[in-house]
This record gives sequence, C-alpha cells and structure tokens, in this order.
Amino acid sequence: MSDPVTATQLAASGMKAQSERLRRVSENIANVDTPGYRRKLVAFESQVEYGRPTGGVQVSRTMLDQTALPQIYDPSHPMADETGYYLGSNVDLVMEIADSREAARSYEANLRVFEQSRQMGSALIDLLRR
Repeated sequence: MSDPVTATQLAASGMKAQSERLRRVSENIANVDTPGYRRKLVAFESQVEYGRPTGGVQVSRTMLDQTALPQIYDPSHPMADETGYYLGSNVDLVMEIADSREAARSYEANLRVFEQSRQMGSALIDLLRR
C-alpha cells in the first residue's frame, strides 16, 4: 500500500463505484411515483485481476428491492384494478436521500485520498530533482 500508484487506483475504484451508486439512487428518486417500480440496489465486490484481489472495489450487479409494493387506492388511475387499487413504488424518499449523502461523502473521501496521493507523488519527484 506504500505505492502511490496503487493508492490512486484504489481511490479511483472507490470513486467509480460510488458514482454508480449515486446513479442508481437518482434513478430511484426519479421513479418514486412510478407505479410498479422497484427500488434498485447496488452491490459492491472486490476487484480481482489475474485471480488476485487488487484491494479495489467495483459494482457487481444491480438488484431490485423485493419488499412488497404498496397498494394505492385510486379508482380513477388507469392502472387500477376492479377494486380501485394499483401497485405503487417501493422507493422511500428519505432512505434514498440518506443513501445519496452516504455515497457522496464516500466519493469525497476517496477523492481526498486520490489528491493526497497525487500530491505525495509530486513532492517525491520534486525531492528527487534536487
């Protein structure tokens, strides 16, 4: 972990994974009122190159939240059945906002690691020039 290139690669993998997570959160927020929409969840896994873990992280796959969709009573809705109910979205706006803040803060932390590693590399090159 003393190699600055490795530190920047690790930070970059974290930033990429958190940006994917933010993308899914934004899709969920955009579809909060879409009937039948299931919340998308992101799973992370360790990066593996040539059969060895690199220490980085990547998005493995997008899963759908399997919690029950709420039944909403609105007889005038075009998707309502004969009883007047239709299936709503299982997106909880408060949870999505919390997830977006967590992902943004994780992204910022990885960005700071990236910048510090880059600055250390520049300082090392300056020392070697002397």
